[in-house]
Amino acid sequence: MTATPSVIPTVLFVCVHNAGRSQMAAGFLRALAGDRVEVLSAGSEPKDRINPVAVQAMAERGIDITAAIPSILTTEAVRASDVVITMGCGDACPVFPGKRYEDWELDDPAGQGIEAVRLIRDDIEQRIIALSSGLLPD
Repeated sequence: MTATPSVIPTVLFVCVHNAGRSQMAAGFLRALAGDRVEVLSAGSEPKDRINPVAVQAMAERGIDITAAIPSILTTEAVRASDVVITMGCGDACPVFPGKRYEDWELDDPAGQGIEAVRLIRDDIEQRIIALSSGLLPD
């Protein structure tokens, strides 16, 4: 008797610039879930680089997101995902039946100082812990 392979859930984080909130969320979920979850992130209007204050805030938690590159949101990424978490991208995210959607109301870290970004980071961290408890087997 052969064991059936477990299905790895795919989570897509979407914000406007894919330079702060979605990248921090992706970093936390990768750190927490490892290879038990496929993590994607994208933006409706991606910037050319990750917000350096978001990088600093995540480094304070021991998570390196310096290699992350903002990418454009595609219909294919949404279609490939089981869970789609949006963060202020409004109607830019296509909706497909059978997907789990959540909209996280979070301040945009763009142009904010480290103190404000730490608060956003900590909010995201708590949301990721709650999300992962429903995604990962015990």
